Amino acid sequence: MPKLAQVPVAKKKKKELRKHGDLRIDNYYWLNDPENPDVIDYLKKENEYLDNMIGHAKDFQNALFEEMKGRIKEDDSSVPYNYNGYWYITKYVKGKDYPIYSRKKGSLEAKEELLFDCNELAKGHSYFKLVGLSISPDNEKIAFGIDTVSRRKYTIQVKNLKTGKLYEEEMLNTTGGSSWANDNKTLFYTRKDERTLRSDKIYKHKLGHDSSKDVVVYHEKDETFGTYIFKTKSKKYLVIGSFSTLSNEYRILDADSPDGNFKLFHKRERNLEYDISHYDGYFYIVTNRDGATNFKLMRAPEDNTSKNYWEEIIPHRKDVLLEGITIFKDYLVISERKNGLNQIRVKPWNENKPEYYLPFDNETYTAYPTVNVDFDSDILRYAYNSLTTPSSVIDFNMTDRTLEIKKEQEVLGGKFKKENYVSERVWATAQDGTKVPISMVYRKGLKKDSTAPLLLYAYGSYGVTIDPSFSSIRLSLLDRGFIFAIAHIRGGQYLGRPWYENGKLLDKKNTFTDFIDCSRFLIEKKYTSANHLYAMGGSAGGLLMGAIANMSPELYNGIIGAVPFVDVVTTMLDDSIPLTTGEYDEWGNPKKKEYYEYMKSYSPYDNVKSQEYPNMLITTGLHDSQVQYWEPAKWVAKLRSLKTDSNLLLLRTNMDTGHGGASGRFEALREDAEEYAFLFYLEGITE
Repeated sequence: MPKLAQVPVAKKKKKELRKHGDLRIDNYYWLNDPENPDVIDYLKKENEYLDNMIGHAKDFQNALFEEMKGRIKEDDSSVPYNYNGYWYITKYVKGKDYPIYSRKKGSLEAKEELLFDCNELAKGHSYFKLVGLSISPDNEKIAFGIDTVSRRKYTIQVKNLKTGKLYEEEMLNTTGGSSWANDNKTLFYTRKDERTLRSDKIYKHKLGHDSSKDVVVYHEKDETFGTYIFKTKSKKYLVIGSFSTLSNEYRILDADSPDGNFKLFHKRERNLEYDISHYDGYFYIVTNRDGATNFKLMRAPEDNTSKNYWEEIIPHRKDVLLEGITIFKDYLVISERKNGLNQIRVKPWNENKPEYYLPFDNETYTAYPTVNVDFDSDILRYAYNSLTTPSSVIDFNMTDRTLEIKKEQEVLGGKFKKENYVSERVWATAQDGTKVPISMVYRKGLKKDSTAPLLLYAYGSYGVTIDPSFSSIRLSLLDRGFIFAIAHIRGGQYLGRPWYENGKLLDKKNTFTDFIDCSRFLIEKKYTSANHLYAMGGSAGGLLMGAIANMSPELYNGIIGAVPFVDVVTTMLDDSIPLTTGEYDEWGNPKKKEYYEYMKSYSPYDNVKSQEYPNMLITTGLHDSQVQYWEPAKWVAKLRSLKTDSNLLLLRTNMDTGHGGASGRFEALREDAEEYAFLFYLEGITE
């Protein structure tokens, strides 16, 4: 049993917040100040309290960490991919946390050329992330971005691959990604607003010149939009994209003329979404134009790209979501989703040849194209896995329809056999009659007698689909008798675009009630009971956790909220906070009374009340740029002051990291081990 520890009590300092004639009292607003020593002291006390309350399980937690780590192949490498005459490889070596990037010229038998050893670069940093590797067309230079704070503000540098030396210039406060013009010396990149971290400007940098004098080639002034730049797979065009929740806009420039002016593809229209890919004199456009809710495919000649010139290639279908396309010289590959399941469709450009679908026959699975950067290839590389099947990387020959499994994820330890596990998909009925799918996995031989512990996971925002995929980490749950389930609730896109539309803005509560109805279904069908049901979600899924804790706390024995977005109204009213302005089309703008009142009616922080709550573990990172640490900190403080139970309420603040948690390959497992140890403690599982 845990030793008694003093419960941290945050001071109450009354703050009046007024909007639309409404008064909210926030006693913990003062926690929004990371420079205040009292704030840091409070967070540290919460960490100490957590350690005191479940510290007795530290040995078990460490054992879980070693168990999880023991299933992962330490000396592992990616399947090499070919790009512009080189094979590129990512590998890990035993005892090291970070990847090593290398390449081989012409053949996999050629001498290996080291690009980056992130283990060396990470030395002296508690957090390290390298992103955005971008090779120049002549293969002699590589641009890359580094973040050592976990704030997602990357510094871009360029390495000369002939000499191994870095160019002197550094481009600060960027997204980390960049695109080369075809002259091998002009680099385009995206910089962020210092205060809001919105990606708002595209810069042009000339190699060897002072980066402080870089030229702004595009400024996205609309605060509800962000911007980025990429190069088409055909290598002909540089493209500036502007994006919001409900619309897109692009500008194009011949990559051979980096000092030219970007030309508008088609002006933005509210509710018009489109993505573009270039091939053989045309741009192919995935769009929701003319009410194509699930999207359709159109094309336009490259010299006449405005909407008037778009012609339909694949029409809209009510029962099929068009998720994207991958273009090859001889084939068009279409990624679709029907009845929640992935489909990969191969369509030859030669109209005399038949199109076809790749065959998948599992009840619930995940399949998607992966790295396909080689334009001239007839090989489609895709990944396949399911809740019971480890991931495979497969090369599929689109001409003769043969496939080669290039790599199967190894699960070490000698205990895993996929035939020992069962996956299934069931359908719960929501309170408005909508059928909501649930994917689940458990060990074979499960008895449906309400005694099994069950962890129900969901996200339910931004149209993000949580696919039923394999996790070797999750085996630590399954092998101890847990069922793991994913609720494919509205707000995601599992059942097509309308599934998303019906779970946002003034329909956001469908997300929460869907999860609650899935929970009730699992209890009614005797998969579990309220004494053994656990819920988990992170970020916007943490908002979900906060909402269900307020609405139906009696259904759950425990809840894990990771980096939870719980102070919805205050955050959405503060447009100085990173990402806020771009979120209005997802949640609504609370400066408008209708949205303010609706948001306030579900915002977890605003709806904490005097009632019993489940056992709860809340996690955050001090440097989080997406959900600021003070949201979960304030939420926990308010819960402590109002809840009427004696259940566990624990807050873990990682003082070194941000939204994604620890950066090391295995250090992140310690966070998983802590979450699992919390669940096992509540179930009385000690080994």
